[in-house]
Amino acid sequence: MSQFFGKTLLITGGTGSFGHAMLDYFLSTDIAEIRVLSRDEKKQDDMRHKYQSYMPGYVGKIRFYIGDVRDYRSIVNAFRGVDYVFHAAALKQVPSCEFYPMEAVKTNIHGSDNVISACVENQIKKAVFLSTDKAAYPINAMGMTKAVMEKNVIARSHQMLPDDPVLCLTRYGNVMGSRGSVIPLFCEQINAGKQLTITDPRMTRFMMTMKEAVELVLYAFEYGTQGDLFIHKAPSATIETLAKAILELKKSDVGYTCIGTRHGEKLYEVLVTAEEMMHAEESTNYYRIRSDNRDLNYDNYFINGNKTFDPSAQYTSHNTERLDIDGMKHLLRQLPQFRDTVE
Repeated sequence: MSQFFGKTLLITGGTGSFGHAMLDYFLSTDIAEIRVLSRDEKKQDDMRHKYQSYMPGYVGKIRFYIGDVRDYRSIVNAFRGVDYVFHAAALKQVPSCEFYPMEAVKTNIHGSDNVISACVENQIKKAVFLSTDKAAYPINAMGMTKAVMEKNVIARSHQMLPDDPVLCLTRYGNVMGSRGSVIPLFCEQINAGKQLTITDPRMTRFMMTMKEAVELVLYAFEYGTQGDLFIHKAPSATIETLAKAILELKKSDVGYTCIGTRHGEKLYEVLVTAEEMMHAEESTNYYRIRSDNRDLNYDNYFINGNKTFDPSAQYTSHNTERLDIDGMKHLLRQLPQFRDTVE
């Protein structure tokens, strides 16, 4: 952890699942301080008491800041003396954003822009912005606002001077077991003796653990240059396969029922678009999409266009590795609520 030795890290939206995972990862390392910035004092108090009990020897490294990314003046002072920023604050629930799209605009677009400005004003060294597969070919308000967030991070990265922060991005699919995801809902339904409610049994989603989400952000932090977008390769499963795997692990016979798709849901998700695939750099576990550094002198491109476009070359939850029930069960056993399950 030499890069973080004696450094200060700030996590926006730090009381969420990602913030908890980052504290679990960093607290016992040689990092000097972790700042948790969020607008919910109750969640901060819960988090404070959790780590006072869970990691009492390290809790002195945590500092809590109340602020809303929508309000620049409420957050800018929290960035003073910070070295690195992980921006996780967002409105993430697809149906909620469908009903309140302007609220998603305020948080996901204006809020992330405020974070960039706070990073510049306080001379942060590097900031990693978390995005979602729903930003690729978006059809819902959450995905659309995250797509604009991505575009704005890249656009502002082009304006950075040599001593300004390095801005880069990560994009990933569903994080298994995170707050608001379907796995905790399925577990609650089983505990209540209710049938699992699935939308469309054909629907596929990328599956990744919180550990993999943390590793992706750290990979982007280590290797990211101005405007880079990093994407984790992940397997997928149908919602039906996920439901059956959970029922088998929980040894439950409540079954499931199909309720139809919710507002703004896709049949499958895209992590890398066909357009991005044209210049994606592929490694064993990740794709790296470097920012397009062309300027507005479009006359230069009227003659020399790109002839390699293949509209079918997307990386989606329909064409990635598809998990069967046994594969899904193996992945689920990495989550705390399934670690004690046996074959």
